[in-house]
Amino acid sequence: MHLFRETLLLFSLNLLDALLTIVWVRNGIASEGNQLLAPLLETGDYTFLAAKLAVGTVAAIVLLRWSDVPIAKYGLTAALVVYVGLMGVHIFTGLAAFGYVPHATIESLSHLSAGLFAVFI
Repeated sequence: MHLFRETLLLFSLNLLDALLTIVWVRNGIASEGNQLLAPLLETGDYTFLAAKLAVGTVAAIVLLRWSDVPIAKYGLTAALVVYVGLMGVHIFTGLAAFGYVPHATIESLSHLSAGLFAVFI
């Protein structure tokens, strides 16, 4: 279990991503960039949150179970890089929501990040 901290960080970032997405979407600030999860968000917040947490839980279990396999470490590192980048998008979204960054900048970032981050629900 030598990847426990990193796996916990990934799960935490997944949870934070889900919560921030709900806040941004419900306040009309942004839309869900992941086309697979957008219909779940339309169904309801709890459905969306449950799906995100289910995926995060399965990923955490797999990563912890096979943490001794080198590909797990590489995959975890790649996922953390993507989620840290996604947190940057959330920060810019928050800055735009409070008027510190023009909304056009956020729209460009969301189009750019949608394809990149959609793979990592």
